[in-house]
Amino acid sequence: MTRGTIGVAILGATGYGGQELFRLLAGHPVFRVVHAGSRTHAGREVAEVLPQLAGFFRGLRFAAAEAELPAEAQAAFLAAPHGVARALWPGLVAQRPDLRVVDLSADFRLRDRAAFDAHYGGEHPSFAATREFVYGIPETNREAIAKARNVANPGCFATGAVLALAPLAEAGLLRGDVALAATTGSSGSGAEPKEGTHHPERAQDMRAYKVLEHQHLPEIEQELRRLGNPAPFELAMVPQSGPFSRGIFTVAQLRVAEGVDAPALYARRYARETFVRVRSGSPALRHVARTNFCDVAVTQKGTRAVVLTALDNLGKGMSGQAIQNLNLMFGLEEGLGLLAPGANP
Repeated sequence: MTRGTIGVAILGATGYGGQELFRLLAGHPVFRVVHAGSRTHAGREVAEVLPQLAGFFRGLRFAAAEAELPAEAQAAFLAAPHGVARALWPGLVAQRPDLRVVDLSADFRLRDRAAFDAHYGGEHPSFAATREFVYGIPETNREAIAKARNVANPGCFATGAVLALAPLAEAGLLRGDVALAATTGSSGSGAEPKEGTHHPERAQDMRAYKVLEHQHLPEIEQELRRLGNPAPFELAMVPQSGPFSRGIFTVAQLRVAEGVDAPALYARRYARETFVRVRSGSPALRHVARTNFCDVAVTQKGTRAVVLTALDNLGKGMSGQAIQNLNLMFGLEEGLGLLAPGANP
């Protein structure tokens, strides 16, 4: 394993997000994992708990979730569940004011307290600190991320939806009703099996859930409105549970004004983006599996447009994007450690 020069910590290191961070950081040329926090495995070696990491991170043991970070840690990924990051962050800032933080939970994404309480709720002693967190989709917020100390990593559904609609919003062309249907794999529900989300319960099934009220909808709207679209628009989202473990496939249906060439707009907008690939026809989840890519395709007939996106919910939808953000925060090439093709099949 390459020994990097910038020490990073992973808190909440045994969930799917934390495990994916380990996997990606094992080959990162600059970042080096120097601390791994866990509520349940303190004192145990990383490879003992996560056998897929055998031969990597030799000598690294899990520390308690609240343990003080080593002096060599210059950044921290908060990969803990919603509700945990908001409790950990104040202590991290108090002990290390210069620490760069990427939070993978939803604790610091939303600026609207009512929306936050409606979807996540509970005590949040640091809610005012959401103003200190930059929303972390590099393709729409790159300059702010590069200057940030704290980044709120987006939700997986939100990443697919925002990348599906951002070119129209940036051009001021998003308007009217926008219908979103997005299907996610079972890993999006976390490592702990739950009724209705455990893979054996969904492997041969397909269903919708949280119709029109999914918790990622407010952050999708928040980011699209931040992009400056002047016309009113309304999003309706139908999340779906898919019979696969990794990936999110999003379908956005909307109307565009007469004379708008949506496919050409998307081709121009994403031409220089490393991790957004414009496709013809339909994207496929297998082409983005275990990568940081989001594949996009646009079909238009008259004023009706359909935008399709495919991404890995643990990659571009979570941990890969978190590393992309931290690369920017340290002034590194944002694709560092992330440029690998998908596996087919």
